[in-house]
Amino acid sequence: MLCWGNASYGQLGLGGIDEEIVLEPRKCEFFEGKRVRDVGCGRRHSVFLLEDGTVYTCGCSDLGQLGHDKARKKPEQVVSLDAQNIVAVSCGEAHTLALNDKGQVFAWGLGSDGQLGLSNIEDCIRIPRTVKSLSEVHIAQVACGYWHSLALARGGQIFSWGQNKYGQLGLGMQGAGVSSPQVVQSLQGVPFAQISAGGSHSFGLTLSGAVFGWGSNRFGQLGLSDNDDRHFPALLKTLRSQRVVYICCGEDHTAALTKEGGVFTFGAGGYGQLGHNTTNHEVNPRKVFELMGNVVAQIACGRQHTLAFIPSSGKIDSFGLGGNGQLGTRSTYNRISPAPVKGCWQAHTDPVPMDVGGLTLSEDHFSNESVLFCSNPDHYNTNSKCSGVDINMARLLYHRLIQSDHPQISQIVSHFIEKHLLPRLSSSPPDIEALRLYLTLPECPLLSNPNNYTTLTIPFAKAVVSLKDAPIKVLGNWWSKFEPAVFQRLVELYKEVVVYLLRMQKLGIPLSDQRIFTCFLHTSLKFLEILHSVSTTIIQYDKFYIHELDELIDIRNDYVTWFQQQMFSVVMDSQVTMCKYPFVFDAQAKTALLQTDAVIQMQVRMAVDHAQRQNLHSLFLSGGGVESVNPCLILIVRRENVVGDSMEVLRKSKNVDYKKPLKVIVVGEEAVDAGGVRKEFFLLIMKELLDPKYGMFRYYEESRLIWFTHKTFEDIDLFHLIGVVCGLAIYNLTIVELNFPLALYKKLLKKTPTLEDLKELMPDVGRSLQQLLDYTEDDLEETFCLNFTVRTRYFICDLNGFCHVFNLSRQEFVNAYVVYKFNTSVAPQFSAFYAGFHKVCGGKVLELFQPSELQAMVIGNTNYDWKELEKSTEYKGEYWADHPTIKIFWEVFHELPLEKKKQFLLFLTGSDRIPILGMKSLALVIQPTGGGEQYFPVAHTCFNLLDLPKYTNKETLKEKLLHAIEHNQGFNLV
Repeated sequence: MLCWGNASYGQLGLGGIDEEIVLEPRKCEFFEGKRVRDVGCGRRHSVFLLEDGTVYTCGCSDLGQLGHDKARKKPEQVVSLDAQNIVAVSCGEAHTLALNDKGQVFAWGLGSDGQLGLSNIEDCIRIPRTVKSLSEVHIAQVACGYWHSLALARGGQIFSWGQNKYGQLGLGMQGAGVSSPQVVQSLQGVPFAQISAGGSHSFGLTLSGAVFGWGSNRFGQLGLSDNDDRHFPALLKTLRSQRVVYICCGEDHTAALTKEGGVFTFGAGGYGQLGHNTTNHEVNPRKVFELMGNVVAQIACGRQHTLAFIPSSGKIDSFGLGGNGQLGTRSTYNRISPAPVKGCWQAHTDPVPMDVGGLTLSEDHFSNESVLFCSNPDHYNTNSKCSGVDINMARLLYHRLIQSDHPQISQIVSHFIEKHLLPRLSSSPPDIEALRLYLTLPECPLLSNPNNYTTLTIPFAKAVVSLKDAPIKVLGNWWSKFEPAVFQRLVELYKEVVVYLLRMQKLGIPLSDQRIFTCFLHTSLKFLEILHSVSTTIIQYDKFYIHELDELIDIRNDYVTWFQQQMFSVVMDSQVTMCKYPFVFDAQAKTALLQTDAVIQMQVRMAVDHAQRQNLHSLFLSGGGVESVNPCLILIVRRENVVGDSMEVLRKSKNVDYKKPLKVIVVGEEAVDAGGVRKEFFLLIMKELLDPKYGMFRYYEESRLIWFTHKTFEDIDLFHLIGVVCGLAIYNLTIVELNFPLALYKKLLKKTPTLEDLKELMPDVGRSLQQLLDYTEDDLEETFCLNFTVRTRYFICDLNGFCHVFNLSRQEFVNAYVVYKFNTSVAPQFSAFYAGFHKVCGGKVLELFQPSELQAMVIGNTNYDWKELEKSTEYKGEYWADHPTIKIFWEVFHELPLEKKKQFLLFLTGSDRIPILGMKSLALVIQPTGGGEQYFPVAHTCFNLLDLPKYTNKETLKEKLLHAIEHNQGFNLV
């Protein structure tokens, strides 16, 4: 133990020496053979904490600050703390705090400003007393200013008490002191690692290195670019990215240590205590240039001087006021730049904290469990894009905690989260770091227990949905960086909560609980909605589907209720309509919604038409019936003129007719349309409309997709027709061959195509534009050969003419190209297509679809599951699953290549794609047929029915089946 500086009151613990000041480090013989754990220095007294938890003090005790009445020149034990295991100490100007291993705080000394936190009427207390108002809180750290005190709780709260003349308590007011510890409310939720107190200012340092300061700022000691005092904690934005790991305060100056070993100082510099080779004050944090090139491991501030320990060179540098020998340089001169303290210094594996003239430096970091969640090396870089949290480590630690041997640990943790943690979550957290809890808490297994849904899981969701826009945006950014499995876990948790609530609803909710139940369900769905809004790059949209909805709610009735709310602005607080959250509906549910919408729109339209006819009849006739209404939209077409005939019939049809089931009659062919004729009609009319002879669409070889051509069309009605056909296909649950990119369906839903859509349609061009955006060098024009124009028959955009590439940012150029390709160049064609499509599918129901879902409704998908096809197939007549012919059939089928299997689907169903409801919705039926093995299989496409002769030979069956599926065109197959 070495000490130096002012010894006039015996505060160095050197015994009865003659010197008033000690100019260089001197060994304190009293501590020979003892291990000092912590040191605190006040204005005229010192406190020493040994490894065994005992406390010694020396120096002035006029105000009781030593805690004993023994000799003052040498350290004496504070006997009243003998029964305690003290783990930390701190000194103010004339008061002392001690912290034991149970998180209890003891105080003694001057208390005239309330700095002891004892609510006493005595000016000083000579024997340590427990700060009882903190007895319910586990304190992890204490710090003393001159006349105020701070305490950091293990739960993350900062308490302050004492003098508040300059706002140093951070309570939002100034003036009157506070004699009982108060929570600094504005910092609730922020995970702090350290606290520090200066003469009349205070600091808090978070786990990720964010620095908050408050109180006196006369010399700029808060580092906020001005000299205004702060009554609320303020973030030092200039230090936010510096990875600060320690902060300490002098009387009117402050020093910060970074993870890399750099030192920043600011505030009063009149004695050189900032180390900038000047006596100027600094209102902004400024790096100590003289220390650059060295890795500083520890720093400490006295009243008006600073120390920095550099292990690599084995030295301590000091700068600032030296009149009492406190710099340890064998002189009493001030130093305005770092100079070495005399002696050779070595780092210990467990370094002893340094403390100098008045204020304590302690490396006893905050012991909150959340520090364990920050093992991620990026946690010092916490910002709006990076949380710095190792979420997998958080999950592991939560599980270890809950699965510990303590028999009541689950109840204890659950109670803490419910009663203490969740109620403190703010809708507007004071710092971005406070949001890290929102990432880690759902990993606690207690939230996955249905018994805790209403006490933990739903209240947590409520805290999230109550966040204001700025923090929710940050949280969304962080979630978007999650691994898919981690994000999916969160989604599944709240899907399970929704199912749990809906099951309760189905069993019956008492009238008195209806309101709170509605709130629970709304909160859970709203939370899922927030997750869904950021999920596009993480998981597929179908991962949000709640497949149990069909059995838990009346989907059609729910849609009717939602439709009424939308159309007539009806608001029912007592009811949650699931249609407000369409992302939870699976394909089966959305198919039901489409059908329900069709019925509603037909009924509305027919009711209007009926009312109009009744009005006309009342004008001209005394009575009369209403004309009969055909329940179907009937298309009578000739095979050789399927496009022209369809256009003619549809042109004459009323709007209400488009919502009816479609029936197709082919002139001269015997098939009765039970579904199969309709399927093949869609197949053939699409094939005809996409024929190059019309020139309506351009085929892109690389992507095998089509898009509208840019040329001008006189017969724009063809685009209107194909839009109508797409709409009819959706309402009639028939898939069609229409290989458009996803951008088409985005536009149909009034969403904006992006560069990603261009990459899908034109991969080469998309990649080039991405490279253009990613390129960081200066030779942009030469590298990308940007002396080109984008033209049709007329001028569109010339990058070196009207808008040179350097006058138009790269992002603007890429955006403009995407707009040109998907919008500007094809506006008339798409407008006609859009009008045709919405003539059939227009309405509120489209608001419930994602673009990819709408695409799957039109063209189906390719999620082939051939085993599922076999499993769901039914048999008639003599056939059953183990019939020899059936067994041979499936052997042959499963051996076919993919293309032949797709041809079989086309042969059997009229399409080689899978409906949105999946393979099992095909409902394939196989029945035996008369005759011998010389006959071919026959497909009844209207029923997905296969007539299969009783083949006994595998080779014969394969030959006949292949011949049948390769010669399948024609309505008369049925």
